[in-house]
Amino acid sequence: MDNFIELDSIDLVLALGIMGIAIALSLWQRLGLERQLAFSAVRSLLQLIIVGYILDLVFTLNNPLAVLGILGIMIAIASIVARNRIDKKIKGLLPLVLLSLLASSAFTLGYTILLIVQPVTWYEPQYVIPLAGMLFGNAMNAASLAGDRLVNTIRQNRLVIETHLSLGATPQQAIANYQREAIATSLIPTLNNMMVVGLVSLPGMFTGQVLSGANPRDAASYQILILFAIVLTNLLVAVLVTQGIYRYFFNQDLQLID
Repeated sequence: MDNFIELDSIDLVLALGIMGIAIALSLWQRLGLERQLAFSAVRSLLQLIIVGYILDLVFTLNNPLAVLGILGIMIAIASIVARNRIDKKIKGLLPLVLLSLLASSAFTLGYTILLIVQPVTWYEPQYVIPLAGMLFGNAMNAASLAGDRLVNTIRQNRLVIETHLSLGATPQQAIANYQREAIATSLIPTLNNMMVVGLVSLPGMFTGQVLSGANPRDAASYQILILFAIVLTNLLVAVLVTQGIYRYFFNQDLQLID
């Protein structure tokens, strides 16, 4: 295998040229995306550089408290983003999203680290942080899609739900179909990716390991592991989020409220 080729500061400047071309193309086509593209490029550049230095320190420390601290910050940010995408007006939604993300990700991550990867220490940052980051990011999207779909569906079908309630259905029964649809919707991006992985797209973990010099077969094994872990995490978080969200729409008398 060839040695890993490191990118220096000049290479990063040249990489910015890619965004420069994109901005120029936006100007040429009068898309009005120049400011968004520039802002996103600068923000992502700064974020990744800062994260790179922080993770380098965490890897050097190799301390469980440092690893847990990084994971705590990551999941807190993911929870806030997911809550905002679902609905900022629903009071008490953030704790629900946070606990759902934490429970689903912790279960899958624990299974993956303790039973499959089995590093020397459970908090090995080389394994725990990248795996957790991929699970958090995908779970955030799944929670957002499931929660947003259920909230909007309930609000758009108030008459149907109230009819079910008047006929003796419980709130759980009245929204059961909507909950299943919301969960299924949240898994569509993940399932679509799984259908074409390796044929159309080469995912991040696979590509990253190959670029770092890993054997493609080993890279494929890790990618299979993370794909399956993402599916389970996304399904768990979608179930937990939708199970909690619908309760915000019914009072103690089992009546539908706004």
